[in-house]
This record gives sequence, structure tokens and C-alpha cells, in this order.
Amino acid sequence: MVKIFKLGLSVTLLMVSGLSLAAPAADYWPLWNKSSEANRRVIDHSALDAILTTYVITEHASGINRFRYDDVSRKHRKQLDRYLKTKTSIDPRDYSRAEQKAYWLNLYNALTLDLILDNYPVDSVENIPGPRGSGMKGPWDKKLASVAGQKISLNDIEHRILRPLWQDHKVHFGLACGGLGCPNLQPQAFTSANSRELLKKSSYEFVKHPRGVRLENGELHVSKLFEWYKADFAKDDKKLLKVFARYSEDRDALYLLGFNGKIDYTHDWRINAP
Repeated sequence: MVKIFKLGLSVTLLMVSGLSLAAPAADYWPLWNKSSEANRRVIDHSALDAILTTYVITEHASGINRFRYDDVSRKHRKQLDRYLKTKTSIDPRDYSRAEQKAYWLNLYNALTLDLILDNYPVDSVENIPGPRGSGMKGPWDKKLASVAGQKISLNDIEHRILRPLWQDHKVHFGLACGGLGCPNLQPQAFTSANSRELLKKSSYEFVKHPRGVRLENGELHVSKLFEWYKADFAKDDKKLLKVFARYSEDRDALYLLGFNGKIDYTHDWRINAP
């Protein structure tokens, strides 16, 4: 059991494609604050790993990893379905916290891939239907799976489990939400052994890319990820600039640390297809 600190996170309103969306605040779900550190077993993510290795494009001209949704074979589609059924049939609380972290990151990304494939071709994640009868656009609140008898949505995984339990801003860089403005979908699955380095890699890739942080003509253009979850990254804008500098090249880091202008926040929900 780990100690949970109350997070003073505000809900930030944002405008994307003319829609008014709200980033949910972290909402601690006590049920998942349990682990078995004595359990040395690992959760097998090799099925997801094989799919990611096959279909993630890492050298796209845009500098953003893409996923070849059009090319997914029937075999791999069934493999993804089996992976989700197998992983949602276990109780992650029976494993160590390191295994749990990789489990939730992979489950989020696998469910997102499954959603997009079910609705493909679709041009934007926002255009995937929300919960039936809710009138909401976007699939984030839709209950997509059941784990340990609990119905789970993408927002549950991100805002009720990963954010409050781990309190690590790098988890945001591990959640590939399917849009071009999202962090890269990595060409391999997370594991307890590689999560630390893979999240670090994803963090650097995102901040160094123009969609993450871009200095242009004296203006600073930044992903809305840092506006939606600002409290996860820093207490104020000045400290947020230090976060950007930490993941940037030395020359950009010096400019960022001295920047005192307005930050322009943007995001692109278009699907991360080639």
C-alpha cells in the first residue's frame, strides 16, 4: 500500500476543432491501491509487442510515429482481441507495482488501438462515439473493458489509476491516445524492465518535436497536454519552462529558461495513420 497525496488539480477548459472539452482532474480510485511485491511473476505482453513491432512506423517524415491501421491483418486483429481478453481476465493487484504500471500503460494503448480499428477509417479520435446515449463526442468515458469485476474506461485508467497512484508526469508520455498531437506510440510494449527508459525516451521525443514544444519567431507553441495537466508537471509556468528545458537541446533549454512571453497551446486530434 502506498501513501496517496491529495492532488490539487483543476479542470482546464480547452478548445479543439471548435469543441469545448475538459481534461478530467485526477480522481484517486482506492480499489487499485494494492500490490503484491512478493510476487516476482511478470505479465506477458509479447502479443501486443508483436503487433506494435509490425505496424508502428518510427521513421515517418513528420517525425511522429504512425500506425498502419489499413494493413492490420485478420490474424493480428484476432491477436489484439485475445491480448485484451487475456489481460483483462487477470487482477493486476496480484502483481508488483512495477508490473502494474506497465500493465495499465499497455492496456490503455491496446484499447485505443482496438477502438480506432473498430471505427476505421475515421479521421479524428474525437469522432469516435462516446458512451451510448450520453451525447458526448470522443470515446474516453466509454466503458471498454472489465478488470477485476470493475468496468473501466480510458479516462479511468489515466485519471483514476495512473495519475493519482504513480504521480509521475512521464506516464502522460506513455499514453498514445491515437492522435497526431499525442505522444508517440512506441514500437514495443511496456514491461516492468523497460518502462523507466521507454517513458524517458517518449518524453524526449515528444518535447523535442514541434507538436510538443516549438520556439518560433520569439513565440512559444506548446502541446495542450501541458495545459490540461499543468499541475502534474509543475506548480507554475516558470517551473513548467524548466520541465521543457530538461527535455530539450542545450541551446533551446537556455532560451526556454529565459522565456517570459505568452504560451500558445495547441493540439491535433487527427488519427496517427501514415
